[in-house]
Amino acid sequence: MLSCGMYDYAGEWAFRVGIPAKSGVSGGIVAVVPGKFGIGIYSPRLDARGNSVRGVQVCQSLSQQFGLHVFESGFTGRTLGEEFVRK
Repeated sequence: MLSCGMYDYAGEWAFRVGIPAKSGVSGGIVAVVPGKFGIGIYSPRLDARGNSVRGVQVCQSLSQQFGLHVFESGFTGRTLGEEFVRK
């Protein structure tokens, strides 16, 4: 999802937002912060690339405010199976 889920904005999305996501032409964005949670956003106004204008803004804001960029050094994502291995 990170490399192609946001149409022609995918590369810039990976650089600026860093959250794997898939957008749809209806105005929805589904994003996943690996090992943590998923995000669902719907706002139908689209930009020139076919992505939700407000959805992109929300994801950028969340990524910056909470350090969710998967390429940043402080990101502590983990895989789903880790909690079962520890027990």
